[in-house]
Amino acid sequence: MPSLIVPSRPAGFLAALAQPVLPAGDFVLRPWEPADAPAVAGAYDDPAIRQWHARSMSPGEAAEWVADWPRRWQREADAGWALAGPGVLGQVSLRHIDLVEGLASLSYWVLPAARGRGLAPRAVRTVARWAFGVLGLHRLDILHSTRNEASCGVARRAGFAYEGTLRGQAKHADGWHDMHVHALVSGDGDPGAGGDVARSPR
Repeated sequence: MPSLIVPSRPAGFLAALAQPVLPAGDFVLRPWEPADAPAVAGAYDDPAIRQWHARSMSPGEAAEWVADWPRRWQREADAGWALAGPGVLGQVSLRHIDLVEGLASLSYWVLPAARGRGLAPRAVRTVARWAFGVLGLHRLDILHSTRNEASCGVARRAGFAYEGTLRGQAKHADGWHDMHVHALVSGDGDPGAGGDVARSPR
């Protein structure tokens, strides 16, 4: 059956683009490189990253994770960047990209040594501007465990409005977690320009 929806971008639009390097102040967002694999494996040794991303990663798995990002881009499924400046500081990615309806979710983590500098909100805002301005997306969301206050703070400081709680939505190593939903829509204005918005309940 033919769809009556005009796609936000036609199939093949993302795959035809070269992944950009995005400046974000005193660091950049750049495509992953094979030499980044040890930093990724080290990241998943951090208890917080392991807890909230619900996985561990061996050096070999980290190398495959890095190598898979260009394939994800070509499939128009996901787009990931390393926060670099110098060395790997963290990651931010667009997940579950839907070019027809103009939707994607955001994921991020920052290495322990780089925390406390506001890197994650700046990275999220930078990718959001690119996703709206270049990729033509309409809505971005962030889901995080209600117990993950640090991620909640990142979402708010990046300008993503709190929209509600999904009960028992994600399974972590310690069981089912309720998840907060934050979102930004293309008509909301510059991401993060207004500071904290729609503060989520404690």
